[in-house]
Amino acid sequence: MQGMIMHHAQAVEMTALMESHTTNKDLRLLGARISHSQTEEINFMKRWLATREEPLSLPMPDMPGMDKSMDMSAHQMLMPGMLTPKQMDALKKAKGAEFDRLFLTGMIQHHNGALIMVKDLFDTAGAGQDADLFNFATDVDSGQRAEIRIMQNMLGESGP
Repeated sequence: MQGMIMHHAQAVEMTALMESHTTNKDLRLLGARISHSQTEEINFMKRWLATREEPLSLPMPDMPGMDKSMDMSAHQMLMPGMLTPKQMDALKKAKGAEFDRLFLTGMIQHHNGALIMVKDLFDTAGAGQDADLFNFATDVDSGQRAEIRIMQNMLGESGP
């Protein structure tokens, strides 16, 4: 849950760029949908963790020899599919059709990472025994799969 909160936060950050980076109405509608669902899911995960008196964020890994400025990027690498700082920078600099392409390919990568996280959860013994967690993870899986199909279609429609 803690890792998925950080993962979802990046997707919300990506959709926030749409206002100033694209005029594509279909993409903006998709972005609004992604932002809304990911924000709702973040709220659910925070409530789920708070009910269990768990911290809302992952403890930083203790890696000798690493300074604190590197912690976040090293920490990000623990979350499958997250865009690298370089990819996020490219997305922030892009406009129009280039932004649309980078957003779609980046969000597909991002969503595929969430699917890996759900699979990893279900591969963990006993993880599916919490009904709320099971239902949440199943919803994340089906929602992300549907959005991936939509984004793949949008990429196909916009040409190579």
